[in-house]
Amino acid sequence: MSRRCQITGKTNNVANNVSHSKRHTKRVQQANIVSKRLFIPSAKRWVRLRLSTSALRSIDRMGVEAFLKKHGYSI
Repeated sequence: MSRRCQITGKTNNVANNVSHSKRHTKRVQQANIVSKRLFIPSAKRWVRLRLSTSALRSIDRMGVEAFLKKHGYSI
């Protein structure tokens, strides 16, 4: 499985390691992805998703259904 948020699509970022002599070498900044079970009250069921931690914070703030609706998912 790829390290990708299933709702927001957040994924890896390519950056540079910069040494003391200012040489640049490519590296990957991985997305902070966690597996989480969420309860959807309107559907009365649990759903397992791989989400970024920033998406989890938004879900805590907005609620599951509002967050899914904002990102174009119907319940």
